[in-house]
This record gives sequence, structure tokens and C-alpha cells, in this order.
Amino acid sequence: MAKNSNDVIKQIEKHYASLSPSGQTIAQYLQRNPIAVVTQSTSHIAEQTNTSKATVSRFFRQLGFESHQEAKNTLLTLREQGVPVSPSTTAVLQHEQELNNISQTFDNIDIATLTAIAEKLANAQQITLIGFRNAYPLALHFRQQLKQIRTSVRLLPQPGQTLGEDLVDLGKDDVVVLFGFRRRTRQFKHVLHTLSHCQTILITDPTGQVYRDNVKHLLVCHLGNHLSSQVDNYAPFDSYAAPMSLVSTLCNFTYSALGDSASKRVKAITSLYGDLDELEPSERK
Repeated sequence: MAKNSNDVIKQIEKHYASLSPSGQTIAQYLQRNPIAVVTQSTSHIAEQTNTSKATVSRFFRQLGFESHQEAKNTLLTLREQGVPVSPSTTAVLQHEQELNNISQTFDNIDIATLTAIAEKLANAQQITLIGFRNAYPLALHFRQQLKQIRTSVRLLPQPGQTLGEDLVDLGKDDVVVLFGFRRRTRQFKHVLHTLSHCQTILITDPTGQVYRDNVKHLLVCHLGNHLSSQVDNYAPFDSYAAPMSLVSTLCNFTYSALGDSASKRVKAITSLYGDLDELEPSERK
């Protein structure tokens, strides 16, 4: 493995000045098309850069890798960790990947689990939703949906606030929904430990399965871009289509579990929207 390397592109930047003219040509090509390291063979890279297979192999050794394969493995490992990597994909492939992520997610979650979680969300005295980084918008959306059908739903962390004073009051009957996707903060595992006595539901990606024993329910969402033979389908960023779909499903199940009380609350809120003139009027023909 290349010493002190985080990825292939950083190694190119580090060694560019010392590369031969042919090596710099290959470097420029890979800087424009980073995913080519994964999707293209040594011979194809040589063809695209008007060089030879031997020159391409020597290029990767000059970067500090034993071979093209080792450089490929390094880039794949980074993408698996959630680091954005430039794609060679199309809108059609992206659409197909989104559908695949959602399908894989729901194929592995049974109705009984969704029903049990919905019952907890419906009957809890208070629901606490926690999300860091990319998970925060998901937690925020979850709160906005749940607030339409029940009371006492709060979102953490609040801007500019610490968590200690909010977590200290949580007891064994408190329902907490924690979102934690790859590239989690260092704080995450400490928060999870603090919540070990609560009715904690963890919504995560496959890497979060290491925390299964620390929570009451664990729901795994697929974000795409995992190691597979379909590396040409990669997109630079993780997709949150599956978690958003799961949040929608949980809200719908919770609505059903609440029954008439949810319907009455929706009607009351809708009436207030009108009294406060908060929403633009619907167009009716």
C-alpha cells in the first residue's frame, strides 16, 4: 500500500512533478476521470492516453502502489467508506441505482418490525429524533411529518446547543430515533452509549450493523455505491432516497396506529394554516 496515501488522486498530486511526460499524461487523464482507475483495465487506460501497458503499470508504481489492482482497491475502499469519488455514470443508471437502493432496503425489513416501531412512535410520551451531518435533514423531515399527527416530538441537536442537558432526562421508556450513516461523527458512539437504556431505534447504512446490540430496533438503509462488480454505476455521493422512503413509511404506519387522534390533529392544523394564512391557496378547477 502506498505510504501515507488516502487515495489515488492525492498520490497523483503529490508525485506529479516527478512523473515522466507519459506519466503526466496518464495523471491528467485520471484526474479528469478518477473512476477510470476502477472501471478501466490497464490496457484501456494505456489506449486512452496513447501510452503502453508497461507505462501505465510503471505509473502506478511511481505513485507508491504495487500495481494497478492495489490502486483500484484503495479507491474502492474509500468509496465504500462514503468518500465522494467522481463518477462515469448517466441519469438512467442513477435512477436505476436509486430504485435498487429502495428495493434492497425494504426487502430486508419485515412488516412486523415496521408495525412494532410505529406502535412505539404512536404511544410514546415523547419522541426524540437525533441526526448529525447528512442525517440531520432526515431527522428534521421526520419531525415535521410526525408533528402533524402527534404531540411532543423534538429534534436534536439544536443549533449552537450541546446534547448533555437534553439527554440526561431520557429514561427507559423514552423513544429515541437515532440516524447514523457512514462517515459518522466521533460523538456518535458516545451518544449511542448514553441512549443504551432507552427505546432506541437506529436508522443506518450497512456499516452501522456493528451497533445492533446497542439498540432495540435497527433499520438498515442502502445508500448505493458499495463494492460490487457494477462499479460503473457509481455516483460520487451517497443517495438518501431509501432513508427518506423509510421515514415516509414509518410516518404512514404511525398515522394508522394513532387512528382518529391523528386525523383530528391533521384537521386542527389544517384549520390553523387557514387562520394564519400560512399556505398559498390550492387551485381548484
